[in-house]
Amino acid sequence: MANSLFRRMGGPALVLTGALLGGALTGVAMANQPHMENALSDLNAAKNQLSVAVADKGGHRDNALNLVNQAIGQVQAGIAYAGGK
Repeated sequence: MANSLFRRMGGPALVLTGALLGGALTGVAMANQPHMENALSDLNAAKNQLSVAVADKGGHRDNALNLVNQAIGQVQAGIAYAGGK
């Protein structure tokens, strides 16, 4: 079935369409920035830990959560910026 679909749709056109859609869906990941992606993953892990921590820290947990959210935004902006070059 795949071979007949490939022939009906026109092989090169189908491959090109798949490549374009794949690129559009991966978006930022195509920039291949493993350190930024690892930092983003670590920041999200920190955010999750802060979110489940007991809130009896005199406002420091909340402040740390806000700063982590800002850092996440900055890392995402950096990834997006580098991906646009």
